Amino acid sequence: MNIQQILEERGAKVTSQRVALARIMFSRPQHLSADALMDLALQAGVRVSKATVYNTLNLFAECGIVREVNVDGKKIYYDSTITPHHHLYNVDTGELTDLPTDAVSLTDMPKLPEGTEAVGVDLIVKIRERRG
Repeated sequence: MNIQQILEERGAKVTSQRVALARIMFSRPQHLSADALMDLALQAGVRVSKATVYNTLNLFAECGIVREVNVDGKKIYYDSTITPHHHLYNVDTGELTDLPTDAVSLTDMPKLPEGTEAVGVDLIVKIRERRG
């Protein structure tokens, strides 16, 4: 992925910090929170503020190069895999893993409001250890 070209094509400014954060984000398929990306950046010697990390992730989501996954209304992960798929979220560990789209069967879609169209379905299956 050529992050510089993608950002330029979408009218976003290319900065060394954005490129460095993209290298980390796209080094492998992964789900990272802003805090986790910040930690990885600091470990890699990238000098970056928390605000820059948040702003960069939001920019990447707007540009369509990461997928924003809001697991509980408070915790947001950024997914480096943008092809359609679903997620399994472990509420005990905070781990988010991919579920292939064909692992879930949806038989019906609700009637959509007049003048709208579906652009995707994001499903998060939440799990935890059995108790008792």
